Amino acid sequence: MERKEKLNRIFLILLSLFVVMLGYGILLPTLPYYTERLALKDNLDTDLINFHIGLLTSIYPLFQLIFVVVWGKLSDRYGRKPIIIVGLIGFVIMQLLTGLATSLTMLYVARIFGGIFTSSVIPVSNAYLSDITSEKRRTKIMGWSGVAISSGVIFGPVIGGFLSQTDLHLKYTIGLLHLDRFSVPFLFAALLGLIVLFVVAKWLKNTTRVHTFTTQKASLRFTFTKYFVVLLGLSFVIQFVVTLFETVFSIYGKDELGFNSNQIGIGFMLCGSIMAVLQPLFATYGEKFLSTKKQIALGLFISGLSLIVFPFFKNEYLVYVLIVVFAAGGAMVTPNLLSAVSLISKQNTGRNISIQSSTNSVGQILGPVLGTWLLAGGFYYPFIIAGSIVLAVIGFLFFFKNPP
Repeated sequence: MERKEKLNRIFLILLSLFVVMLGYGILLPTLPYYTERLALKDNLDTDLINFHIGLLTSIYPLFQLIFVVVWGKLSDRYGRKPIIIVGLIGFVIMQLLTGLATSLTMLYVARIFGGIFTSSVIPVSNAYLSDITSEKRRTKIMGWSGVAISSGVIFGPVIGGFLSQTDLHLKYTIGLLHLDRFSVPFLFAALLGLIVLFVVAKWLKNTTRVHTFTTQKASLRFTFTKYFVVLLGLSFVIQFVVTLFETVFSIYGKDELGFNSNQIGIGFMLCGSIMAVLQPLFATYGEKFLSTKKQIALGLFISGLSLIVFPFFKNEYLVYVLIVVFAAGGAMVTPNLLSAVSLISKQNTGRNISIQSSTNSVGQILGPVLGTWLLAGGFYYPFIIAGSIVLAVIGFLFFFKNPP
C-alpha cells in the first residue's frame, strides 16, 4: 500500500472517531437541561429527574457493552468498512432522535439505539488501523486514535454548550418531533455525522479480513489467556476510575469547592487536552525510555496517587494541577494497553479489541454508580478508594508479559 493511500485511510478513520466522540461530548453539558425540559412535562420531581439523567447516562455504555463483541466478530468476517458505515448511520439517527425528542421515552429510545450501533465505531476503527499498520508502528497509531477520541471529548462540551445557548429562539413542534434551542447541538452533530458517513462510504477502502473460523470453544481458549485477562482487568480499572472521577468531580467541584460551571468545564478541558497531547507522545517515544510494562505501571502509579491526594487540596489552581497529573498518568496507560491487546492475535484483532471495549464499557457503567454512592459517605471516599484500587492493580503487572 502506498504511503499516501495509507495516510488517507488513517485520516478517514480518525475523522470517524473524532465525530462520534464529538457527539458524546456535545451531550455532556446539555443532557441535564434537555432531560429536565422533557421530564417537567410529566410533572416529575427533582430527585426523579436526576435519576433519569443518571439512567440515560449509563444506558448508553450498557447497550454498547451488549453489542460491541457482535460487531467485532462481524468485522473480522466481512471487513471493517461495512460495520463502520452501519455505526455512523446509527450515530446520525441517534442524534436526530435526541435533538427532536418530545418525551423521555423518545430520549431513551435514542440512547439505546445509539448504544447499539455506535458501539461498532471505536473498536472496529481501531481494528482497521491495526490491519493497515505494522506491529512496529501499532502503538504509535493507537496513540493517534486516542488523540481523535480525546479531541472529540474536548471540543464536544464547548460546542454543545455554545450551540444550546443560541439566540435563534427556535421552538417548533411537528407531531412527535420538537425543535428548540437544545435541539441545535444534536442536529449539528447529525449533520457532521452525515458528512463523514458520505466521505467514508465513498473513499474508505475495505480491509480484507475474511478468516476461517474454528469452533467457538477452541476460539475462547485461545482468546482468554492469562495475559489477555490481565490486560482486560487493567483496562477495566482505568476506565472505571476515569468515569468515576468525571462524575464525582462535577459534584465535588460544585458543592465542596464552590466552583461554577465554567471552572468545572476548565477542569474537563484540561483533562481531555492533556490526554490528547500526551497519548501520541508516549505511544511514539515511550518505548525508547521505558518498556510497555513499566509505562503502564508508572501511569497507574501517577493516576492513583493523584486521586488519593486530590480531596486534600482546595485551591483552584492546585486542583487543576492534580487534574493534569491524573490525565498524564492515564495518557501513559491507555495507548499501551490498546496496542498490547491488538498484538495478541492477527486473526482475531477485531474481536479482541471489541472485548476490551466491552470491558471498558463495564467500567464506564459502574464508575459513576459507585462514585455517587460513595459520595453519600463524604467527598473524600470516592477519590481515596478509587486511587487505592489503581495502586493495588499495579500488582497485576507481575503477570504481564510481552505479547507472543
